Amino acid sequence: MAKNTSNTKKNDNKLTVLLVIGLIVVIAFVALYFLNNQSNKDKLADNPYKKDSLKQSTIDLLDDKNYQNIILPEELEKKIASGKKEMVYFFKSDCVHCKKVSPILMPLAKDMGVHVDQYNLLEFEQGWDQYQIEGTPTLVYYKDGKEQLRVVGEQTKETFKQFFEASILKDKDK
Repeated sequence: MAKNTSNTKKNDNKLTVLLVIGLIVVIAFVALYFLNNQSNKDKLADNPYKKDSLKQSTIDLLDDKNYQNIILPEELEKKIASGKKEMVYFFKSDCVHCKKVSPILMPLAKDMGVHVDQYNLLEFEQGWDQYQIEGTPTLVYYKDGKEQLRVVGEQTKETFKQFFEASILKDKDK
């Protein structure tokens, strides 16, 4: 009988250890969840999208230097309607091709003195139909309230350079 009591105590000790380890793991996951949630809330405080909630892939780009020219749907509509020259980069924050293009396109635009507004189609889905976007990335040049030129997909730096030269830079003197 003493042997059976000894085995029961060993089993109780193993069970207690497993419960403690399990509890520690659960507490760690809960803490990580709340820390991540708080970090996201902090990032959302003054976000350029003017929204209370964003997709995680968008949150991840809030501090990325290549995604700092975000334009809201209403602002883009006004700019195009005004007839002014407007270069717009339509992207999705979860698009792998956009993540390859943005580090090429945005520094090139800056070097060439071209302002490029960025419209996130993941957050503002109405843009797909409104601007006839079939895929991302898409770069569109508007003038006099109308689309003038468009380049779609993952392109080379040289292609984007030629696009700027054939569009907004060509019209700069006019």
